[in-house]
Amino acid sequence: MKKISDVMTRDAKLVNPNDTLQHAAKLMKACDCGVLPVGEGDRLVGMITDRDIAVRCIAEGKGPDAKVRDAMSKEVKFCFEDEDIAHVCANMSEIQVRRLPVMNRSKRLVGIVSLSDLARHSAGTAKALHGIARPSQQHNQSSAAA
Repeated sequence: MKKISDVMTRDAKLVNPNDTLQHAAKLMKACDCGVLPVGEGDRLVGMITDRDIAVRCIAEGKGPDAKVRDAMSKEVKFCFEDEDIAHVCANMSEIQVRRLPVMNRSKRLVGIVSLSDLARHSAGTAKALHGIARPSQQHNQSSAAA
């Protein structure tokens, strides 16, 4: 049985809550990703996405010098590196997330797993992935306004 450690991305970049949004955005650009785990010391304290930066800061008039802590989500869902892929897929579908930080059993960040990691490595997870990837009515672009 394949484990998350078999498919996860190991070199997840990390930002600190006191880093600037500009630093976080540059790191996202450099690693071509839309999400970064937020760590303080050896603890995972949040996650920040490119959307968090846009909606929680830029839209509110905060600039590139605002802090990561102003935009990050403090509630962190995660999985363990030794969990079964099918179980994690089902969990991701249930909680409607596209990425999860991956922890070891000492609760230290060891990587990140995304829908694309799962899709690339495991054809049997298509059903679970479909549950996450279904478009919401709010963002559906098929009924474009005239």
